[in-house]
Amino acid sequence: AAPFPVEAYTYDSMKATFSSIRTAWPDSEIRAAVWNAGAGIFKTFLNVTESDIKQSLDTNVIGAFAFARETILAFKEVEPNELGKRGTLIFTGATAAIRGNVWTSAFAAGKHGLRALSQSLAKEFGKENIHVAHSIIDGLIRTDHADKEKTANPSGALSPDSIAKAYLSLANQDSSALTWELDLRPAHEKW
Repeated sequence: AAPFPVEAYTYDSMKATFSSIRTAWPDSEIRAAVWNAGAGIFKTFLNVTESDIKQSLDTNVIGAFAFARETILAFKEVEPNELGKRGTLIFTGATAAIRGNVWTSAFAAGKHGLRALSQSLAKEFGKENIHVAHSIIDGLIRTDHADKEKTANPSGALSPDSIAKAYLSLANQDSSALTWELDLRPAHEKW
């Protein structure tokens, strides 16, 4: 694995990043990609600034569009594999993609846009054997940066390994039965 920083959530920056990936692995096919960026802006509506809205939309919508474009172009370069797919593109969303809340207007606007994009792409490119999925991730994720007390209960926080297994299962689905939306949350999440 190697890091490929994205300078900005623009088409030009995303194109440059994918070019770097192709340069690093010239003989490899791109068969899976995950858009896992998000701008968590949690403020009441009257406290949301224009800058907050721009950040949410740049990250969740414009960046996702640019990433999806480069990913789909890469998938179109290859023939379907043994699963009948050219590739799998997964977008990481949140419950805010389907339901707003008191302090999520800016966040929900971006995540609603991301979900709509993923559904549109699934419909448009499914017939070309490109699998597009949206995953709702809701709850604390057990990472080195997470609050240790809040994530101590194994059923109270999402395991990164469990998320990865769920994403891998999406990539391993054959083209006769594809999941568009997946909802992952820990057993003790209050939702």
